[in-house]
Amino acid sequence: MAQPGSSANFAYDRAANDAAPMPLSLAVYADRAHVRALIREDAEAAGFRIGEVAGIEALLEGEARPLGEVVLLDCPEVDGASLAALARLDMRVAHAGAHLVVSTTVAALDDVFGCLDQSGAQILVDPSRAERVLALGRVLARVPNLRVRELSDEDRLALLRLTEQVSQIAARLDKLAPPPGEGRADGESAFRFESPRPGFAQPDGDASERLVRATRPALPDPRLVRRIIRQRQLRARFFDGDLFADPAWDMLLDLTAARAEHTRVSVTSLCIASGVPPTTALRWIGQMIDGGLLERVEDEADRRRAFITLTDRAADAMARYFAELGTNAARLV
Repeated sequence: MAQPGSSANFAYDRAANDAAPMPLSLAVYADRAHVRALIREDAEAAGFRIGEVAGIEALLEGEARPLGEVVLLDCPEVDGASLAALARLDMRVAHAGAHLVVSTTVAALDDVFGCLDQSGAQILVDPSRAERVLALGRVLARVPNLRVRELSDEDRLALLRLTEQVSQIAARLDKLAPPPGEGRADGESAFRFESPRPGFAQPDGDASERLVRATRPALPDPRLVRRIIRQRQLRARFFDGDLFADPAWDMLLDLTAARAEHTRVSVTSLCIASGVPPTTALRWIGQMIDGGLLERVEDEADRRRAFITLTDRAADAMARYFAELGTNAARLV
């Protein structure tokens, strides 16, 4: 949460009370010069005020410099220095109440995810230029004066699915876009969509819930769950995979099997199990953590790593679901 008198509070107070608020300031940290240039160009087109633009090592040099309201960092590879910079930045962003967007690769995802446990960062995996623009749009949508009303749970889920559809469209358009610096009109702005935080239905924490917990059925045979997963994946051989995209259910199935097998699931493994691009999967993981279905568990042997597991409430629900299918559930598969 932002501290009294911080730059983040100042900007947000202006946004909430001024019909023409001062543009949000944005800092860019990336070791790849062409990435820095692209991010800067798109951020300026989206209306951000550009602050520091530097390599990742700048986060570790000298005294900590003021951050912008928004920080974009590109970290395709990890080493001791970059992980230290990430962990430090994560704490500073969380303390300032700013917004953090980090782009990385599948190979570095587990390490990067393990470092970002306080700031609520958006994580992009091998993002296209369009996906970075959409990430900036989500930041803009979170500014208080842009919220028209509070959304219902159904609206949030519908908007999340709409966001993913827009991401797919933007990715296709990105392939048709002109080279950097060409064909862009001055003042062109970014898409402004917000990734919602759905509130999944949860029973009240009363005595009846404790009774259900005490008598909950056992988790299903993991072999049955794995068979369901394999048959769901088989559809992609005959139909377009996007036709049946249901990352939330695929992740719940994978984590249910893992819990029954007493194995741990890394964030990279869960992204693969979801059947959607890693950036999309990470967005769903975030929503499901916020909704109380999943939780993040730190690796006791390596604090830079983290695993994802079902919450007890979600495990109860999956156990009851498979119990409802009955003992002959295998015949239904």
